[in-house]
Amino acid sequence: MTASPTVRRRRIARELRQLRESTGMTLDAAARQLDMSKSNLSRIENAQIGIKPRDVRAALALYQVTGNDAEALIEIARGAQQRGWWQHYSDVLPEWFEFYVGLEAEAATLRTYEAEAVPGLLQTEAYARDVYRLTAGEDDLDRKVAARLRRQDVLRSDDPVELSVVLNEAVLLRPVSNRAVMAGQLSHLETVAQLPNVTIQVLPFEAGGHPAMNSPYVLLTFADAADAAVVYLENLTTGLALEEATQVRSYSLVHERLCRLALDPTASMIRLKEASRYYT
Repeated sequence: MTASPTVRRRRIARELRQLRESTGMTLDAAARQLDMSKSNLSRIENAQIGIKPRDVRAALALYQVTGNDAEALIEIARGAQQRGWWQHYSDVLPEWFEFYVGLEAEAATLRTYEAEAVPGLLQTEAYARDVYRLTAGEDDLDRKVAARLRRQDVLRSDDPVELSVVLNEAVLLRPVSNRAVMAGQLSHLETVAQLPNVTIQVLPFEAGGHPAMNSPYVLLTFADAADAAVVYLENLTTGLALEEATQVRSYSLVHERLCRLALDPTASMIRLKEASRYYT
């Protein structure tokens, strides 16, 4: 898969912010020198909007960055202007979710906990279709499902993402669709769990309370150390990316605890087979 422009935009934003701060220049002063509004520069530095390579060059000159270091950052800015495949689905993917998909496309590892439904990366087409019907209605259903299935390419690419999933046992037992679709979905989980880069664990009811009871999450890390890890949280109408190191560390510890509380992968597949009996 090609490099994600979302990740590139995020990196150039962080680099420009750090360079400005290292010079001791305020946001207002830098914006005046670059002939842009303070709000625009702030949005650029927070990766809310992109920046053209020529404007990156101007910013680097202002911050006295030249030579190979400057050219490397300008090349990143060029990459940030490319279009990701998900942008072809912008009619059905909210902007805040496009941001997440752009991160997901280049993540080296994904660690996630789901309490109510199978994660999108592991859904069958039929299950995805019925989940969308329940949560978003019939509008643009085919394109929404197509985008969700396209995301699953990260599991089987030449350099696939390492995926660690902890599923609340309720996910297996809640019949969000008819019996045939649920049976097919659980069978699919068994199949995907055989991939060497995928680990699925079931958090059984008997484990009792646990540290993620108030929030499902996705924790993404990247192969390049320059791209900081992100915690992604989502509700019905928006998504939130947490990037502070302390926040990422907190969720990393939560995931480690959940993995210890959950059944191991072998026992999880046994529990999955037991759950399948409800639908066959």
